Amino acid sequence: MRSGFFKQGYGELVVLTDSPAVKWWTAALLVVMALAPFVLGNFLLSHLTIILFTTVGALGLMVLTGFTGLISLGHVGFLMLGGYAYAIAVTRWGLPPEIALVLSAVLPALFGLIVGIPSLRLHGLYLAITTLAFAHIVSAAILAGGELTGGGSGIMVERPVVLGMDLSSDRAFYWFCLGVCALAVLLVLNLRRSYVGRALVAVRDNDIAARTMGISLVHYKLLAFLISAALTGLAGGLMAIYMSFVSVEGYPFLLSIEALAIVIVGGIGSVLGAVLGTVFIVTLPEVFASLMSFLGGRLAETMTTSAHEVKTILYGIAIIAFLRFDPRGLRGIWHDLRHTWVHWPLRY
Repeated sequence: MRSGFFKQGYGELVVLTDSPAVKWWTAALLVVMALAPFVLGNFLLSHLTIILFTTVGALGLMVLTGFTGLISLGHVGFLMLGGYAYAIAVTRWGLPPEIALVLSAVLPALFGLIVGIPSLRLHGLYLAITTLAFAHIVSAAILAGGELTGGGSGIMVERPVVLGMDLSSDRAFYWFCLGVCALAVLLVLNLRRSYVGRALVAVRDNDIAARTMGISLVHYKLLAFLISAALTGLAGGLMAIYMSFVSVEGYPFLLSIEALAIVIVGGIGSVLGAVLGTVFIVTLPEVFASLMSFLGGRLAETMTTSAHEVKTILYGIAIIAFLRFDPRGLRGIWHDLRHTWVHWPLRY
């Protein structure tokens, strides 16, 4: 009987997984996700698409807050920059959509470096307020952008043809988002197990000790902001394509709270937590709306007349509940369930 899990080399310590079961289940999940459009209706397919590009943005915040420990309340600013970068590049400058999507990641990354400079001296609440101010600056600049940004009127965006794939259909756009999401997950997983990822975690755990060991705080904090902003901006570009329209009103501050709720509910510092948290937070309002519709009466009108307020309340309750009862988040709960299943009936 196997009594433990032993690693005999450095490669085994940093490998993504050494479990055949995990590899098979991951492959099965990808196959199911790829075949989902043939089974699901338009509503569920649209819901899954939102989960996919939201996961990309959540991974961006996970790199910054989960890995590096830098709190941001202004990630909606990077999301907005990504959406407008794509829309302006396609509609105003006539660039190919492939280049526009790259620009939707590059432009926020550059601004991420600028916003990351205060993080070299600011921590905690002060850094969070700085990022929040950045989001308001971006919003004000777009409103004052005139014809370039469309001001308060926004910009209409058509579904493009990317790499020979016509994204005008919901199925094609879903498959495209699935591919981008899978690549983003793989990128962040490999980042976490690399020297850079371990350096970011060291900065999060104890920046003084990390600096003593030769880790450059300037380099890695700015790198965390750059990677985080790039992923979030890419999610903003996908969101612009999905909505076929970009405007300042389409990027409310609630999106920053939603991203923070995903990181906390999913489990801080975990890629799996970002995925589980996204599914939970994006689905939570829909489940609540279905419950209110089932109860009927005035409750059925709640999600129609006060959807924004209801979502804010739900996200707040979720954050408080997980911080109070299980700060490890859904990732911790999943690991407990898996451990119970594997070691049953000798769990206790």
